[in-house]
Amino acid sequence: MQLHGKNQIAGTLSALGHKTFTGFDPRLGKPVGPPFTEATDEEIERALHLAAEAFPAFREAPHESASALLEAIADEIVALGDPLIDRAAEESGLPKERLTGERGRTVNQLRMFAALVKDGSYVDARIDTAMPDRQPLPRPDLRRMLIPIGPVVVFAASNFPLAFSVAGGDTAAALAARCPVVVKTHPAHPGTSELVGGAVGRAVQSAGLPPGIFSLLHATDPAVSIALVHHPHTKAVAFTGSLHAGRAIFDAASRRPDPIPAFVEMGSVNPVFILPGALEQPVDNLAQGLFNSINLGVGQFCTCPGIIVCGDEGGFRELREKLGELFERGTPGTMLYPGILRNYEQAAERAAAIAGVRQTRSTVAPDAAKTEATPTLLDADARTWLDNPELGHEIFGPASLVVRCHSHAERMRVAQALEGTLTASVFGTADDLVRYRDLLAALETKAGRLIFNGFSTGVEVCPAMHHGGPWPATADAKFTSVGTAAILRFLRPVCYQNVPQAALPSELHDGNPRGIWRMLNGRPGRE
Repeated sequence: MQLHGKNQIAGTLSALGHKTFTGFDPRLGKPVGPPFTEATDEEIERALHLAAEAFPAFREAPHESASALLEAIADEIVALGDPLIDRAAEESGLPKERLTGERGRTVNQLRMFAALVKDGSYVDARIDTAMPDRQPLPRPDLRRMLIPIGPVVVFAASNFPLAFSVAGGDTAAALAARCPVVVKTHPAHPGTSELVGGAVGRAVQSAGLPPGIFSLLHATDPAVSIALVHHPHTKAVAFTGSLHAGRAIFDAASRRPDPIPAFVEMGSVNPVFILPGALEQPVDNLAQGLFNSINLGVGQFCTCPGIIVCGDEGGFRELREKLGELFERGTPGTMLYPGILRNYEQAAERAAAIAGVRQTRSTVAPDAAKTEATPTLLDADARTWLDNPELGHEIFGPASLVVRCHSHAERMRVAQALEGTLTASVFGTADDLVRYRDLLAALETKAGRLIFNGFSTGVEVCPAMHHGGPWPATADAKFTSVGTAAILRFLRPVCYQNVPQAALPSELHDGNPRGIWRMLNGRPGRE
């Protein structure tokens, strides 16, 4: 499948710039062509101008059109076949089996949003009918619903070349909300992005929707990202990546003359608390499960368990020994690109250099030519962890830190000192949950998802999933980037007071022509 290396702006190809870059195969340590042209200021302006121009028509398009668009994107991605998986594997170093599963997740979440749009109840319609005879004052007719926010800039993530990229969850949610999307690709997988971007463009054309509702821009220069955030037509941004880059995007969105929401996900330590009841059982399966979860995808998951908090009672020593043995035998794996490997090694070295921290590394030598990372297990007591706040920061890669606590009071101090996180896991018995309810209460203030006797690296894409958490996990803990509730990021409420039926959106008409769930005078139903 021939790649052109150009930007895709509202259905047309564009390469006005003189600066180019190429993809990179981390397994072979060499560039992968063709050259991709970085977007210019003129192309940024054109993409967002056309997005703003297309927004009114897209917003007013029938819901059936938006639903059909999402289904068509899913079909076009499937139609790309093996060349998409081959290119994604080449650019990321990820196994083809993993990428095939990720393509399935990408397609499924597009179809999930298509069904959500077709149902229509996501607009959260609320109606309080007029009460002209109410004393001492009459009540006006009030009707409220959610409407699209406007053009959205989506920044593709490095660790999910499909599911959190060009047609990933952010793009699917924004298009479901009927917001135009401008995607800034991740330079680690430009060819994969081009293929998926072409699939989206063909779907837009086949759906008969304005071409300006989708554009795709390439760039390695951070100035391009900031320009996209600052552009006056941008009404929201979505980002998944590092704390440094996410903070820069969040700050840029906040510094605008008209600040806009920046839904940024910036990493997470995903602590695992192992309570006494779990240490009274054989620990072999627990040790193996922890090792597998930490090293899944070479630790390049935002839900990788980065801290393991244990009391030193019961089977703690056995658990620590088994974990150490597993890490010593662990096989190095290829990371996504050299920069992410370099950051991993530096972060692990800084943590290991702190007094009181013990390190266990794989004895299998990594192959530098294959961008391989060494599995690393760190160990410290609670006092050392509490005295060194940097040990509470994420090490993105196949590493975790065991924190030994000598009492429940120390365990609570560790929980209370945690930064915001996407997940927190607790292993123990039902009695443990009752006995240590104060720990669960503390973790509720720190995490967006609490897991009992399970590992955080499994993220189910479904309506009940919440993938978000207090700062610095995400910028706004109220919102998720996974599941159907992700659409709420790209909607805003409008209340209509005493507006005639003919001028109201159909979702607010008396007869409820779409048959959606609504709140009518305080009671939910489809009346």
